[in-house]
Amino acid sequence: MTKKELIGKMAEASGITKVQAEKALNAFIDSVSSTLKSGEKVTLVGFGTFQVSERAKRQGINPRTKTPITIPARKSPKFVPGKALKELVDK
Repeated sequence: MTKKELIGKMAEASGITKVQAEKALNAFIDSVSSTLKSGEKVTLVGFGTFQVSERAKRQGINPRTKTPITIPARKSPKFVPGKALKELVDK
């Protein structure tokens, strides 16, 4: 499903216009993004949790030259589905 299709489904399900649904979706995305950027997590009970995962610095191998390289530490967004969502998808 694309963002455009999601906006259409949101508008239809809630009885609002597509423009309003797009504003709501963009506000949701911006809110989650800014919360994750500040290091906090977003929990939607029954749906899941958006959180920041930290990856430690580690050693890797350059596949072209086969020489060892150091992969720097980094932060990455992560989504952990809630129990209700897992059960819904599993059926």
